Amino acid sequence: MSENIPFHIQEDIMKRLPAKPLLQFRSVSKAWKSLIDSSEFIATHCVRHSQQQHLLVRYDDKLGSERKCVSFVDDDTFPQQIFIPTLPPSVKLLRFPNTVGCSHGLLCLSGYYLKPEKSYSYMETEAIVIWNPSIGKSIVIDVPDVLNHREEIVLGFGVCPVTNDPKIVKFTQLISSSSARETETSRHCNVKVYTLSSRKWRSLSCMLSKSIRVEWCQVVVDRFIYWHAFSRKSLESGFKTFNMILSLNLINEDFKVVNLPNSLECQSHIELSISKQRESLVFLHYNTNNKKSGYDVWMMDHGVQRSFTKLFTIQDEAPC
Repeated sequence: MSENIPFHIQEDIMKRLPAKPLLQFRSVSKAWKSLIDSSEFIATHCVRHSQQQHLLVRYDDKLGSERKCVSFVDDDTFPQQIFIPTLPPSVKLLRFPNTVGCSHGLLCLSGYYLKPEKSYSYMETEAIVIWNPSIGKSIVIDVPDVLNHREEIVLGFGVCPVTNDPKIVKFTQLISSSSARETETSRHCNVKVYTLSSRKWRSLSCMLSKSIRVEWCQVVVDRFIYWHAFSRKSLESGFKTFNMILSLNLINEDFKVVNLPNSLECQSHIELSISKQRESLVFLHYNTNNKKSGYDVWMMDHGVQRSFTKLFTIQDEAPC
C-alpha cells in the first residue's frame, strides 16, 4: 500500500482480507505486524469473517489409503462451494483420531503418536493437534500424565473471545463402574488447562461434586464450553442417573452446572448428546417411546436454568 494512504484506511482494508495473506503481510513492516498480531484486530477480523458456517467432513480414501477432508459452506448452495483442505503431516500421522471441538475457525483433534525415543525405538503417546484448515497450519501438544487402567481422559477446546487465546481443558476421571462399592467419595476429577500463549499445562480448581462424570461430546457457544455430564447416585432402589450440562467460562475459567428440565434429567445418558444450532445450545434426545423412533431437538432459552424449548423431532427412516 502507498504510504500516502492513512493508516486507519490501511487497517480497514486488511480487516476485509482472508487470513492467509495477512500472515504474509506481517513481514511487510513492524507497524503491520503489530496491527495484525493485536487482539483487537484479531477479534474484529474473526467477527467479520465468521458469518458463514462451514461443515468439515473427514473420510478415508480407500484407493489411496489416505485420510482426507472436505469442507463446504452450510447453506443451500454447498454443492457448488466445496473446499478441499490439505491435511498437515501432524493430522495424517495421528492414530485413532477423535474430534475434540472447534472454535474461531480452529479444529482440535486428539489421538496417538509414535514418539521417537533413543536407539531408534518409539513410544506411543497421546497428543493433541490444533489445526487451522484455512491456512493449513497446525501445532502438536503432548498430553501430560500417565493413566492407570481405571482412569480416562475427557478433553475440551475453545478460544477465549477476549484474548483470542486457544485453551484445552483436560478432565482425568475414574472409568464408570456399576459397582455398589463405588461411592461419591471414591471418585475424583482432576482438571488441567493448557493455553497456547503460555505453552504450559496448569491445574484448574474445579469445585464440583465428585459424583459428576463428564462425557466426550462438547460444543462452544459464545464464551462457554459446554459438556454433557451426569451423576449417578445411590438410592434405596439402586443407582439412578441424573443428566446435566457442565459449562466452563473461557474468560474467568469458572465451572457451572446447567440443570436440564425434568423430562430430560432422568433419561438414560446414552440416549442424550449435546450440540448447537447456529449459536444456540441444543440437546438431542434419542426417543424410542413412540412407534417411530427419532431425535428430539431441545434448545436452551438464553442460558436460563431448566428452560429448554423442544424445536422439532428428526424421525428415523423406516427400515427397507
